[in-house]
Formats: sequence, C-alpha cells, structure tokens
Amino acid sequence: MNNMVMNFLVTEGFSEVAEKFRNESGTDSDMDLATIADRMAVKDAVQRGNIEDAIKKVNDSNLEILDTNPQLFFHLQQQRLIELIRDGKIEEALEFAREELAPRGEENPSFLGELERTVALLAFKDAYKCPIGELLGTSQRLKTASEVNAAILTSQGHEKDPKLPSLLKMLIWSQNQLDEKAAYPRINDLSKGTLEDPVV
Repeated sequence: MNNMVMNFLVTEGFSEVAEKFRNESGTDSDMDLATIADRMAVKDAVQRGNIEDAIKKVNDSNLEILDTNPQLFFHLQQQRLIELIRDGKIEEALEFAREELAPRGEENPSFLGELERTVALLAFKDAYKCPIGELLGTSQRLKTASEVNAAILTSQGHEKDPKLPSLLKMLIWSQNQLDEKAAYPRINDLSKGTLEDPVV
C-alpha cells in the first residue's frame, strides 16, 4: 500500500509530501524526487497560461519530447493560441494561427478539426459565452498540463498515470459485480477504507 501511495505522490508531483512520506514510512520511489520540481514547473507554467515558458522548460529537460510527439507540440501551440485569444490579442492570434498552426494542420489533417474549433473563438464577440467557450476555461489548461506531465513521465521511463486511482476504480467495479451475487464485507467509504458487514 505504501508503494501505491508513493507512486501517486510522485506521479502527481507532490514532492514535499513524497519526501515526508519517504522519511516516515521508509518507502523509496523509483523516481528521483529532485526531477519532480522540474516537471511541476512545466505543469505550473501551462496552468498559468505561460505556454512559451512551458515549451522552453520542456526543451531544457529533454529536446526529444516535443520532437517525437507532434500531437503534444500541437496541443501546446493550440493552448498558446487560446491564451492569445483570452488576452484579446486578435491580430497576433490570427498571425500565430496562420504561421504556426495552419502548417501543422496541413502536415497532419487530424489536427484540422481542433484548429478550426479553436480559431472559431475569434468569430464571437464574447468568446466565453459561445458554444465552444470551454476552450477558454481552466479545464482546457489542466488537460494540456496533464498531457505534458504524462509525456515527461513517459520520456523518463515512468508510468504516466498513478496506480492508486485505477486500483480504486477496480475495487468499486468488483464490489458492484459482487453485489449481484453475494453478501460480503464491503468498503462503502473509500476515504476510511473500513469494511462494513453485509446487510442481510
């Protein structure tokens, strides 16, 4: 269980908590805790909307990440376009879309739909209230930040997703399957993890 907790902490970037957990539990991580800070600096830059800084930090850590992952680079550039639109820099956004994103769409037609959807934000007077306004929301930044975090983890030879959430989902699924077949001690509150006697 301690290994699962440590895996979650380092994958999600909680370096201080991981360090304290390691000291208290004696559980080591297969990841150098010092590298977490660099990864979290990239993730933080994306979440703040500073995409140019995020790209620079990714390239400083490993030039091959963006070179070998065109979809990730496109999503970072797409997020940069979104940030220009958010800041009301319409002329700059149009020029950036034409010079940086359009050629990528021509190289890879699977990007065209996302590019068209993003550029469509420019057609609305109040882009926040338009049907695709969610692109300007925090959830879009978080999605891009998670994708970058996963790519960095993969480049370092680590799993991109923590094991603990998957294990909890599997536990819930298993219990749901068992509910139809048998009475058994069940975990109803995952935060406490206590077994409750079956209702007869």
